[in-house]
Amino acid sequence: MARLPPTPKRPPRQATPLELRNAIRDEALRLGFDAVGFAAATLAPEARAERLAQLQQFVELGFQGDMGWLGERTPERVDPATLWPGARTVVSVAMNYGPTHDPRTLQDEPALGAISVYAQGRDYHEVMKTKLKALGRFIWDNYRHSIKVFVDTAPLMEKQAAQAVGHGWQGKHTNLVSRRFGSWLFLGELLLSAELPTDAAESDHCGQCRACLDACPTAAFPAPYKLDARRCISYLTIEHEGPIDREFRTALGNRIYGCDDCLAACPWNKFAKTAQEAAFLPRPELAAPTLVALAALDDAAFRRRFAGTAIKRIGRDRFVRNVAYALGNSGARETALPAVERLLVDPSPLVRGAAVWALAQLAPGDFAHRGSTTTESDDSVRAEWSAAFAKKCPQ
Repeated sequence: MARLPPTPKRPPRQATPLELRNAIRDEALRLGFDAVGFAAATLAPEARAERLAQLQQFVELGFQGDMGWLGERTPERVDPATLWPGARTVVSVAMNYGPTHDPRTLQDEPALGAISVYAQGRDYHEVMKTKLKALGRFIWDNYRHSIKVFVDTAPLMEKQAAQAVGHGWQGKHTNLVSRRFGSWLFLGELLLSAELPTDAAESDHCGQCRACLDACPTAAFPAPYKLDARRCISYLTIEHEGPIDREFRTALGNRIYGCDDCLAACPWNKFAKTAQEAAFLPRPELAAPTLVALAALDDAAFRRRFAGTAIKRIGRDRFVRNVAYALGNSGARETALPAVERLLVDPSPLVRGAAVWALAQLAPGDFAHRGSTTTESDDSVRAEWSAAFAKKCPQ
C-alpha cells in the first residue's frame, strides 16, 4: 500500500496487542484467507546472518539464472525491518489453491499443453493484493496503525515469513509445505507498525523423504533444500527469456507454463484440500488446451485468451516458444507438423528457433531438404538450423 488512505473522522478503537491480533486474524479469515499468522519483523542477529549467507551462496553459485534481482537489495530481502524500519510485526497470510486431481496426469496427453495449477485461474497477485489491501484498510480505519502490503512484489522472503508464523516449512523442494494444505499455498504479507504477540514457528517435517527431489525431470536440485533455477522447468518456461537450452527441451514434455512435479509428489498432499476461492479454480480453456490451437495465437489473441492470468505477463512470443517445444515432443506428426511449419515463418525469431528444433523432432527424415531451402536471416535461428542439421544429418 503506497500511501495510507484518508484518516477517518471517528477516533481509533482502543485495543490491547492481543485484542488487535485477534481482530486482524478474524478479519483476514472473513476476507477469505485460509491462514494468517504473526511474527516479529526484526530478526535476531544470528537468524539475519544465516539468511544472508544462504542468499549470498545462492547468488554466488549462479542458481538465480536470469533473475538478477535476487542478488539486489539483499539486506532488505533478508530482514523485513530493513525493508521498512517502521515495521514491528509481519502478518503472513496464505490462500489455498489445491487442485482437484494430480496435475501430472496431463503429461500422458502429449497433444495437450500442461499449465501449472497456479496459473489456470485468475492471477493470484491481484486476488491476494485486493484482499490484503482490504485488510490494511480495516487496520487503518479502525486502529490507525501504519501498514505496507506485499504479494511477491518486494524484496521480502515470504516463505521464511510463512514458516516463522507457523503456516508450514520450507521443504526439500524449497517451496512451503503445510500439514493442512500440502504444497498448494499462495503467500502474502502485511508489515505492521504495531508490535503484536507472535505465533510459534513450524518445524521441518520432511524427514528422510526425497519424493520431490526424485520427481524433478531436469535434476534441478543439487542437494535437498537447494534449487538451481537454471535447470528448473518453471524458471525455463516462465522467467528465461531466450531459447531454452537443448539439454532440457525433451524433458519439458508438454509443460508449456511452469511445472508442478515436485509439488505434486509431496506426500503431505494427502491432507490437501481443493481450493475454495472461485478465482483460483481453473478456467476450462486453460485446464487442458490443445497445443495446435495455442500455436496459432497471435499477440492480440494471446492477450485476449490469457487476460487476467499470470500467463499474460510472459508475453506471446515466450509462451509460443514453449508451445513449439511441446509440439516437437508430442510425436504427433500428422497434427503437430502443420502447426510447426507455420511457426517457421513466425515474426518472432524466438518462436522460429523453437520451431526449427520441433521440426527436427517431427520430421527428421526430410530435415536436410527443408534446411537447405530456408532464407532465415536471424543469426540465432540460423544457429538452430545448423545445430539441428548437424545432429540429424551428420557427415
